[in-house]
Amino acid sequence: MALIVQKYGGTSVGTIERIQRVAERIISYKKAGHQVVVVVSAMGKSTDVLVDMAKQLMPHPTEREMDMLLTTGEQVSIALLAIALQARGYDAVSLTGWQAGITTEDVHGKARISRIDNERMQRELAEGKVVVVAGFQGLSEAGEITTLGRGGSDTTAVTLAASLQADRCEIFTDVAGVYTADPRVVPAAQKLASISYDEMLELANLGAGVLHPRSVEAAKKYKVRLVVRSSFTDEEGTNVEEAADMETGRVVCGVAHDEDVAKITVVGMPAQVGTLSRLFNALAVNQVNVDIIIQSSYEAKATNISFTVSGSDLNKALDTLEANREELGFEKVEFEQGLTKISIVGAGMINNPGVAAQMFRQLAEEEISIKMVSTSDIKVSCVISAEHTAHAVRALHTIFQLDAKQMAVVHGVS
Repeated sequence: MALIVQKYGGTSVGTIERIQRVAERIISYKKAGHQVVVVVSAMGKSTDVLVDMAKQLMPHPTEREMDMLLTTGEQVSIALLAIALQARGYDAVSLTGWQAGITTEDVHGKARISRIDNERMQRELAEGKVVVVAGFQGLSEAGEITTLGRGGSDTTAVTLAASLQADRCEIFTDVAGVYTADPRVVPAAQKLASISYDEMLELANLGAGVLHPRSVEAAKKYKVRLVVRSSFTDEEGTNVEEAADMETGRVVCGVAHDEDVAKITVVGMPAQVGTLSRLFNALAVNQVNVDIIIQSSYEAKATNISFTVSGSDLNKALDTLEANREELGFEKVEFEQGLTKISIVGAGMINNPGVAAQMFRQLAEEEISIKMVSTSDIKVSCVISAEHTAHAVRALHTIFQLDAKQMAVVHGVS
Protein backbone atom coordinates (compact mmCIF):
# COMPACT_ATOMS: atom_id res chain seq x y z
CA MET A 1 0.00 0.00 0.00
CA ALA A 2 1.33 3.41 -1.01
CA LEU A 3 0.48 6.93 0.12
CA ILE A 4 -0.12 9.02 -3.00
CA VAL A 5 -0.77 12.75 -3.26
CA GLN A 6 -2.62 13.81 -6.40
CA LYS A 7 -3.29 17.28 -7.73
CA TYR A 8 -6.03 18.14 -10.23
CA GLY A 9 -6.02 21.50 -11.98
CA GLY A 10 -8.95 23.72 -12.80
CA THR A 11 -9.53 22.18 -16.23
CA SER A 12 -9.63 18.69 -14.70
CA VAL A 13 -12.46 19.69 -12.34
CA GLY A 14 -14.07 22.27 -14.62
CA THR A 15 -17.50 20.61 -14.81
CA ILE A 16 -19.59 18.19 -12.76
CA GLU A 17 -18.90 15.50 -15.35
CA ARG A 18 -15.15 16.00 -15.02
CA ILE A 19 -15.37 15.95 -11.22
CA GLN A 20 -17.16 12.61 -11.53
CA ARG A 21 -14.35 11.27 -13.74
CA VAL A 22 -11.77 12.46 -11.21
CA ALA A 23 -13.71 10.67 -8.48
CA GLU A 24 -13.62 7.44 -10.52
CA ARG A 25 -9.86 7.76 -10.98
CA ILE A 26 -9.35 8.27 -7.25
CA ILE A 27 -11.52 5.23 -6.52
CA SER A 28 -9.31 3.11 -8.78
CA TYR A 29 -6.39 4.00 -6.53
CA LYS A 30 -8.39 3.16 -3.42
CA LYS A 31 -9.36 -0.21 -4.92
CA ALA A 32 -5.65 -0.89 -5.47
CA GLY A 33 -5.18 -0.44 -1.71
CA HIS A 34 -3.57 3.02 -1.71
CA GLN A 35 -4.10 5.94 0.65
CA VAL A 36 -4.92 9.08 -1.30
CA VAL A 37 -4.65 12.79 -0.55
CA VAL A 38 -6.09 14.97 -3.32
CA VAL A 39 -5.34 18.64 -3.91
CA VAL A 40 -7.65 20.54 -6.26
CA SER A 41 -7.77 23.94 -7.89
CA ALA A 42 -10.84 26.09 -8.48
CA MET A 43 -13.20 24.90 -11.23
CA GLY A 44 -12.24 25.98 -14.75
CA LYS A 45 -12.01 29.75 -15.08
CA SER A 46 -13.86 30.49 -11.84
CA THR A 47 -10.85 32.34 -10.38
CA ASP A 48 -10.85 34.70 -13.38
CA VAL A 49 -14.59 35.25 -12.91
CA LEU A 50 -14.05 36.19 -9.25
CA VAL A 51 -11.24 38.59 -10.17
CA ASP A 52 -13.44 40.22 -12.80
CA MET A 53 -16.32 40.69 -10.35
CA ALA A 54 -14.02 42.33 -7.81
CA LYS A 55 -12.61 44.72 -10.40
CA GLN A 56 -16.11 45.73 -11.43
CA LEU A 57 -16.46 47.07 -7.91
CA MET A 58 -12.98 48.54 -7.52
CA PRO A 59 -10.12 48.80 -10.07
CA HIS A 60 -7.47 47.80 -7.54
CA PRO A 61 -9.04 45.77 -4.68
CA THR A 62 -6.96 45.26 -1.55
CA GLU A 63 -4.86 42.10 -1.52
CA ARG A 64 -6.40 40.91 1.74
CA GLU A 65 -9.94 41.01 0.39
CA MET A 66 -8.83 39.37 -2.87
CA ASP A 67 -7.36 36.48 -0.87
CA MET A 68 -10.61 36.19 1.06
CA LEU A 69 -12.53 36.10 -2.24
CA LEU A 70 -10.30 33.85 -4.33
CA THR A 71 -9.96 31.07 -1.77
CA THR A 72 -13.67 30.38 -2.11
CA GLY A 73 -13.08 28.89 -5.56
CA GLU A 74 -11.10 25.95 -4.22
CA GLN A 75 -13.61 25.40 -1.43
CA VAL A 76 -16.31 24.78 -4.03
CA SER A 77 -14.11 22.19 -5.78
CA ILE A 78 -13.13 20.24 -2.67
CA ALA A 79 -16.69 20.01 -1.40
CA LEU A 80 -18.04 18.83 -4.75
CA LEU A 81 -15.30 16.23 -5.15
CA ALA A 82 -15.84 14.92 -1.62
CA ILE A 83 -19.57 14.68 -2.34
CA ALA A 84 -18.86 12.81 -5.60
CA LEU A 85 -16.74 10.26 -3.71
CA GLN A 86 -19.32 9.88 -0.94
CA ALA A 87 -22.05 9.31 -3.55
CA ARG A 88 -20.05 6.32 -4.76
CA GLY A 89 -19.77 4.85 -1.28
CA TYR A 90 -16.24 6.07 -0.45
CA ASP A 91 -15.56 8.00 2.73
CA ALA A 92 -14.02 11.39 1.98
CA VAL A 93 -13.45 14.65 3.82
CA SER A 94 -12.78 18.08 2.33
CA LEU A 95 -10.34 20.42 4.10
CA THR A 96 -9.46 24.02 3.47
CA GLY A 97 -5.78 24.89 3.49
CA TRP A 98 -5.88 25.95 7.12
CA GLN A 99 -7.89 22.90 8.18
CA ALA A 100 -5.15 20.82 6.56
CA GLY A 101 -2.61 22.60 8.79
CA ILE A 102 -0.97 24.83 6.17
CA THR A 103 0.66 27.91 7.67
CA THR A 104 2.11 30.58 5.42
CA GLU A 105 4.17 33.73 5.75
CA ASP A 106 2.16 36.91 6.34
CA VAL A 107 1.97 37.99 2.68
CA HIS A 108 -1.15 38.32 0.56
CA GLY A 109 -1.28 37.12 -3.03
CA LYS A 110 2.11 35.39 -3.20
CA ALA A 111 2.62 33.79 0.23
CA ARG A 112 5.05 30.95 0.80
CA ILE A 113 4.25 27.95 2.97
CA SER A 114 6.23 28.14 6.22
CA ARG A 115 5.10 24.89 7.85
CA ILE A 116 2.50 22.12 7.75
CA ASP A 117 0.90 20.43 10.74
CA ASN A 118 -0.31 17.19 9.14
CA GLU A 119 -1.90 15.68 12.27
CA ARG A 120 -5.47 16.19 10.97
CA MET A 121 -4.67 14.64 7.60
CA GLN A 122 -2.91 11.67 9.21
CA ARG A 123 -5.92 11.05 11.42
CA GLU A 124 -8.36 11.17 8.51
CA LEU A 125 -6.16 8.83 6.44
CA ALA A 126 -5.95 6.38 9.35
CA GLU A 127 -9.74 6.24 9.31
CA GLY A 128 -9.66 5.17 5.67
CA LYS A 129 -10.84 8.45 4.19
CA VAL A 130 -9.80 10.16 0.98
CA VAL A 131 -8.54 13.57 2.10
CA VAL A 132 -9.43 16.36 -0.35
CA VAL A 133 -7.46 19.56 0.28
CA ALA A 134 -7.96 23.01 -1.20
CA GLY A 135 -4.85 24.08 -3.06
CA PHE A 136 -3.48 27.60 -3.37
CA GLN A 137 -4.28 28.70 0.21
CA GLY A 138 -3.23 28.76 3.84
CA LEU A 139 -3.40 30.76 7.03
CA SER A 140 -0.75 33.20 8.22
CA GLU A 141 0.66 33.35 11.74
CA ALA A 142 -1.53 36.41 12.23
CA GLY A 143 -4.64 34.39 11.41
CA GLU A 144 -5.17 35.90 7.96
CA ILE A 145 -6.29 33.85 4.95
CA THR A 146 -3.55 33.93 2.31
CA THR A 147 -3.04 32.63 -1.22
CA LEU A 148 0.11 31.23 -2.83
CA GLY A 149 -0.27 32.93 -6.20
CA ARG A 150 -1.13 31.45 -9.57
CA GLY A 151 -0.20 27.78 -9.81
CA GLY A 152 -0.05 27.54 -6.04
CA SER A 153 -2.00 24.27 -6.01
CA ASP A 154 1.07 22.55 -7.46
CA THR A 155 3.09 23.87 -4.54
CA THR A 156 0.43 22.75 -2.08
CA ALA A 157 0.50 19.20 -3.48
CA VAL A 158 4.28 18.84 -3.41
CA THR A 159 4.70 20.29 0.08
CA LEU A 160 1.93 18.05 1.41
CA ALA A 161 3.66 15.06 -0.21
CA ALA A 162 6.91 16.06 1.49
CA SER A 163 5.24 16.56 4.86
CA LEU A 164 3.38 13.24 4.68
CA GLN A 165 6.42 11.45 3.22
CA ALA A 166 4.22 10.24 0.37
CA ASP A 167 5.47 7.59 -2.03
CA ARG A 168 4.83 9.92 -4.96
CA CYS A 169 3.06 13.09 -6.01
CA GLU A 170 1.08 13.00 -9.24
CA ILE A 171 0.19 16.27 -10.97
CA PHE A 172 -2.85 15.70 -13.20
CA THR A 173 -3.38 18.33 -15.85
CA ASP A 174 -4.84 18.79 -19.33
CA VAL A 175 -1.67 17.62 -21.10
CA ALA A 176 -0.08 14.18 -21.09
CA GLY A 177 3.23 15.27 -19.57
CA VAL A 178 6.16 17.62 -20.10
CA TYR A 179 6.84 18.38 -23.76
CA THR A 180 9.90 19.66 -25.60
CA ALA A 181 7.86 22.79 -26.43
CA ASP A 182 4.28 23.97 -26.26
CA PRO A 183 2.45 21.56 -28.61
CA ARG A 184 0.06 24.38 -29.52
CA VAL A 185 3.01 26.26 -31.02
CA VAL A 186 5.11 23.30 -32.18
CA PRO A 187 2.97 20.42 -33.51
CA ALA A 188 6.11 18.24 -33.67
CA ALA A 189 6.81 18.65 -29.93
CA GLN A 190 7.62 15.38 -28.16
CA LYS A 191 6.57 14.26 -24.69
CA LEU A 192 9.55 13.54 -22.45
CA ALA A 193 9.62 10.29 -20.47
CA SER A 194 11.78 11.96 -17.83
CA ILE A 195 13.36 15.28 -17.00
CA SER A 196 15.68 16.42 -14.21
CA TYR A 197 14.54 18.69 -11.39
CA ASP A 198 16.93 21.41 -12.59
CA GLU A 199 15.73 21.25 -16.19
CA MET A 200 12.09 21.29 -15.09
CA LEU A 201 12.74 24.22 -12.78
CA GLU A 202 14.29 26.21 -15.61
CA LEU A 203 11.42 25.38 -17.98
CA ALA A 204 8.85 26.30 -15.33
CA ASN A 205 10.56 29.62 -14.64
CA LEU A 206 10.88 30.33 -18.35
CA GLY A 207 7.24 30.00 -19.29
CA ALA A 208 6.39 26.29 -19.48
CA GLY A 209 3.08 26.28 -17.63
CA VAL A 210 2.92 22.57 -16.77
CA LEU A 211 4.32 23.01 -13.24
CA HIS A 212 4.65 25.95 -10.90
CA PRO A 213 8.35 26.78 -10.27
CA ARG A 214 7.97 26.71 -6.49
CA SER A 215 6.52 23.21 -6.67
CA VAL A 216 9.60 22.01 -8.53
CA GLU A 217 11.87 23.73 -5.99
CA ALA A 218 10.06 21.91 -3.20
CA ALA A 219 10.19 18.57 -5.04
CA LYS A 220 13.94 18.92 -5.53
CA LYS A 221 14.57 20.05 -1.94
CA TYR A 222 12.58 17.24 -0.34
CA LYS A 223 13.28 14.56 -2.99
CA VAL A 224 9.58 14.15 -3.79
CA ARG A 225 8.94 11.66 -6.57
CA LEU A 226 6.99 13.76 -9.07
CA VAL A 227 4.92 12.61 -12.05
CA VAL A 228 3.08 14.85 -14.54
CA ARG A 229 0.09 13.12 -16.19
CA SER A 230 -3.13 13.81 -18.06
CA SER A 231 -6.39 13.64 -16.13
CA PHE A 232 -8.22 12.67 -19.33
CA THR A 233 -6.28 9.54 -20.36
CA ASP A 234 -4.38 6.65 -18.77
CA GLU A 235 -1.24 7.49 -20.76
CA GLU A 236 2.11 7.35 -18.97
CA GLY A 237 3.32 10.78 -17.94
CA THR A 238 6.69 12.43 -17.38
CA ASN A 239 8.86 11.63 -14.35
CA VAL A 240 10.69 14.53 -12.74
CA GLU A 241 13.78 13.15 -11.03
CA GLU A 242 17.44 13.60 -10.15
CA ALA A 243 19.70 14.03 -13.17
CA ALA A 244 21.89 11.20 -11.88
CA ASP A 245 18.94 8.81 -12.24
CA MET A 246 18.42 9.64 -15.91
CA GLU A 247 19.95 8.07 -18.96
CA THR A 248 19.97 10.54 -21.83
CA GLY A 249 22.44 11.90 -24.32
CA ARG A 250 20.46 14.99 -25.21
CA VAL A 251 22.02 18.44 -25.02
CA VAL A 252 18.81 20.49 -25.12
CA CYS A 253 15.64 19.03 -23.61
CA GLY A 254 13.19 21.78 -24.51
CA VAL A 255 12.33 25.23 -25.82
CA ALA A 256 10.22 27.48 -23.59
CA HIS A 257 8.71 30.87 -24.20
CA ASP A 258 7.11 33.57 -22.06
CA GLU A 259 5.04 36.19 -23.86
CA ASP A 260 4.31 38.20 -20.71
CA VAL A 261 7.52 40.24 -20.78
CA ALA A 262 8.19 43.99 -20.59
CA LYS A 263 11.54 45.79 -20.76
CA ILE A 264 12.27 48.84 -18.61
CA THR A 265 15.28 51.13 -19.03
CA VAL A 266 16.18 53.58 -16.28
CA VAL A 267 18.17 56.32 -18.00
CA GLY A 268 20.76 58.50 -16.31
CA MET A 269 21.20 56.71 -12.99
CA PRO A 270 24.13 58.06 -10.93
CA ALA A 271 27.22 55.91 -11.53
CA GLN A 272 27.88 55.36 -7.84
CA VAL A 273 28.47 52.47 -5.49
CA GLY A 274 25.09 51.26 -4.26
CA THR A 275 23.07 52.44 -7.28
CA LEU A 276 21.95 48.94 -8.24
CA SER A 277 21.19 48.07 -4.63
CA ARG A 278 18.90 51.07 -4.14
CA LEU A 279 17.10 50.53 -7.45
CA PHE A 280 16.34 46.85 -7.08
CA ASN A 281 15.64 47.06 -3.36
CA ALA A 282 12.88 49.57 -4.09
CA LEU A 283 11.35 47.16 -6.59
CA ALA A 284 11.71 44.17 -4.26
CA VAL A 285 9.98 45.97 -1.39
CA ASN A 286 6.99 46.39 -3.71
CA GLN A 287 6.99 42.70 -4.73
CA VAL A 288 8.22 43.34 -8.30
CA ASN A 289 10.25 40.41 -9.62
CA VAL A 290 13.08 41.36 -11.96
CA ASP A 291 14.57 38.97 -14.48
CA ILE A 292 17.27 39.90 -17.02
CA ILE A 293 19.45 42.89 -16.06
CA ILE A 294 21.88 44.86 -18.27
CA GLN A 295 23.92 47.87 -17.13
CA SER A 296 25.62 50.19 -19.61
CA SER A 297 27.56 53.39 -18.89
CA TYR A 298 27.31 56.21 -21.38
CA GLU A 299 29.42 58.77 -19.54
CA ALA A 300 31.62 58.86 -16.47
CA LYS A 301 28.93 60.00 -14.03
CA ALA A 302 25.83 58.26 -15.30
CA THR A 303 24.65 54.80 -16.28
CA ASN A 304 21.63 53.23 -17.97
CA ILE A 305 20.11 50.11 -16.44
CA SER A 306 17.73 47.87 -18.39
CA PHE A 307 15.77 44.97 -16.94
CA THR A 308 12.74 42.85 -17.67
CA VAL A 309 9.62 42.29 -15.58
CA SER A 310 6.42 40.41 -16.25
CA GLY A 311 3.90 42.41 -18.23
CA SER A 312 1.46 42.16 -15.33
CA ASP A 313 4.03 43.87 -13.06
CA LEU A 314 4.88 46.69 -15.49
CA ASN A 315 2.57 49.35 -14.03
CA LYS A 316 3.60 48.48 -10.47
CA ALA A 317 7.26 48.76 -11.47
CA LEU A 318 6.74 52.12 -13.19
CA ASP A 319 4.80 53.47 -10.20
CA THR A 320 7.55 52.29 -7.85
CA LEU A 321 10.25 54.00 -9.90
CA GLU A 322 8.29 57.26 -10.05
CA ALA A 323 7.68 57.16 -6.28
CA ASN A 324 11.43 56.75 -5.68
CA ARG A 325 12.60 59.11 -8.43
CA GLU A 326 14.16 61.69 -6.11
CA GLU A 327 16.07 59.12 -4.05
CA LEU A 328 17.29 57.20 -7.10
CA GLY A 329 18.21 60.33 -9.06
CA PHE A 330 17.58 59.10 -12.60
CA GLU A 331 16.72 61.26 -15.63
CA LYS A 332 13.84 59.28 -17.14
CA VAL A 333 12.30 55.84 -17.57
CA GLU A 334 11.62 54.13 -20.89
CA PHE A 335 9.72 50.89 -21.37
CA GLU A 336 8.82 48.48 -24.14
CA GLN A 337 5.97 46.00 -24.25
CA GLY A 338 5.05 43.26 -26.71
CA LEU A 339 8.12 41.16 -25.97
CA THR A 340 8.77 37.44 -25.56
CA LYS A 341 11.53 35.62 -23.71
CA ILE A 342 12.47 32.49 -25.63
CA SER A 343 14.78 29.95 -24.00
CA ILE A 344 16.54 26.66 -24.61
CA VAL A 345 17.12 24.36 -21.63
CA GLY A 346 19.23 21.27 -21.14
CA ALA A 347 21.57 19.77 -18.55
CA GLY A 348 23.77 18.60 -21.43
CA MET A 349 24.70 22.20 -22.24
CA ILE A 350 27.21 22.18 -19.38
CA ASN A 351 29.57 19.89 -21.29
CA ASN A 352 28.79 21.10 -24.81
CA PRO A 353 30.28 24.52 -25.70
CA GLY A 354 28.82 26.47 -28.57
CA VAL A 355 25.13 25.89 -27.84
CA ALA A 356 24.46 29.60 -27.25
CA ALA A 357 26.29 30.49 -30.47
CA GLN A 358 24.14 28.00 -32.36
CA MET A 359 20.99 29.60 -30.93
CA PHE A 360 22.13 33.12 -31.85
CA ARG A 361 23.13 32.00 -35.34
CA GLN A 362 19.76 30.37 -35.98
CA LEU A 363 17.83 33.44 -34.84
CA ALA A 364 20.03 35.61 -37.06
CA GLU A 365 19.36 33.35 -40.05
CA GLU A 366 15.64 33.74 -39.36
CA GLU A 367 16.21 37.56 -39.27
CA ILE A 368 15.00 37.80 -35.67
CA SER A 369 16.67 40.55 -33.62
CA ILE A 370 17.80 39.79 -30.07
CA LYS A 371 17.16 42.59 -27.56
CA MET A 372 18.57 41.03 -24.36
CA VAL A 373 20.37 37.81 -23.39
CA SER A 374 20.64 35.80 -20.18
CA THR A 375 22.50 32.53 -19.60
CA SER A 376 23.10 29.91 -16.93
CA ASP A 377 24.80 26.50 -16.93
CA ILE A 378 21.73 24.83 -18.40
CA LYS A 379 19.79 27.55 -20.24
CA VAL A 380 20.11 30.42 -22.70
CA SER A 381 17.35 33.04 -22.94
CA CYS A 382 16.80 35.76 -25.54
CA VAL A 383 14.27 38.58 -25.49
CA ILE A 384 12.69 39.15 -28.90
CA SER A 385 9.64 40.90 -30.36
CA ALA A 386 6.49 38.92 -29.64
CA GLU A 387 5.51 38.90 -33.31
CA HIS A 388 8.35 36.41 -33.97
CA THR A 389 7.49 34.02 -31.10
CA ALA A 390 6.05 31.05 -33.00
CA HIS A 391 8.60 31.29 -35.80
CA ALA A 392 11.53 31.40 -33.35
CA VAL A 393 10.26 28.52 -31.17
CA ARG A 394 9.75 26.24 -34.18
CA ALA A 395 13.13 27.09 -35.70
CA LEU A 396 15.01 26.40 -32.45
CA HIS A 397 13.02 23.23 -31.80
CA THR A 398 14.13 21.89 -35.18
CA ILE A 399 17.77 23.02 -35.08
CA PHE A 400 18.29 21.32 -31.70
CA GLN A 401 16.75 18.07 -33.01
CA LEU A 402 13.70 18.07 -30.75
CA ASP A 403 11.05 17.39 -33.39
CA ALA A 404 9.36 14.02 -32.85
CA LYS A 405 10.94 12.37 -35.92
CA GLN A 406 14.37 13.78 -35.11
CA MET A 407 14.23 12.48 -31.52
CA ALA A 408 13.24 9.05 -32.77
CA VAL A 409 16.39 8.97 -34.91
CA VAL A 410 18.60 10.26 -32.10
CA HIS A 411 17.32 7.56 -29.72
CA GLY A 412 17.43 4.81 -32.32
CA VAL A 413 13.67 4.35 -32.65
CA SER A 414 12.23 3.65 -36.08
